[in-house]
Amino acid sequence: MDKTRILIVDDDKNICELLRLYLEKEGYETSLAYDGEEALEKFTSDKPNLVLLDVMMPKMDGWEVCRRIRATSQAPVIMLTAKGETFDKVLGLELGADDYIVKPFDTKEVVARIKAVLRRYTIGAEKEQEEKKQISYDKLSVDLTRYELKVNGKVVDAPPKELELLYYLASHPNRVFNRDQLLDEVWGFEYYGDSRTIDVHVKRLREKLEGVSDQWNLKTVWGVGYKFEVKEDN
Repeated sequence: MDKTRILIVDDDKNICELLRLYLEKEGYETSLAYDGEEALEKFTSDKPNLVLLDVMMPKMDGWEVCRRIRATSQAPVIMLTAKGETFDKVLGLELGADDYIVKPFDTKEVVARIKAVLRRYTIGAEKEQEEKKQISYDKLSVDLTRYELKVNGKVVDAPPKELELLYYLASHPNRVFNRDQLLDEVWGFEYYGDSRTIDVHVKRLREKLEGVSDQWNLKTVWGVGYKFEVKEDN
């Protein structure tokens, strides 16, 4: 799977290098920028999962960089600054920063704050997805709010239970479920029918999805059940 990418922005190259060493040791990928304009360029090109952003910088300060990032993205931003006044903290948070760390800082604390912010962000994204009841993969979209299946951008007719089964499997990529588990989760405990019902629904889904993408596959795990297999990046 892809590593989490962090953009470190500070005009002090020693601070950038120190943070880079610690974060890469923790398994993160990093990129560096030394002024506000370069920060925005790197944000656009590198698409980081989180930004560590200094406030006092040449060309463009961190407040303006944060404001411009927030205009197009909800990626987490942690402000790094030598200023510790309440006004600066409030301003940073009002502009959309997720956290605020005052220099001089302990690098272990920075790593801990990054992990906490990423955890909150991931949980929030998962909740948002659950509320929307929509999931997408390459050339595939399942929307349970509208009960709509799209393949290659075109709406494909599918009965409600087929959609619910596909949505459940696709919401748990690469996890194997046996037929009884799928009956419980999709049909509910009140269903007393034959577990081969699952086989019939999977067969019908495959007819609609066969060969659509090489990035995912509705796969049989012999002797166990089924999974929505997603190709993982190296």
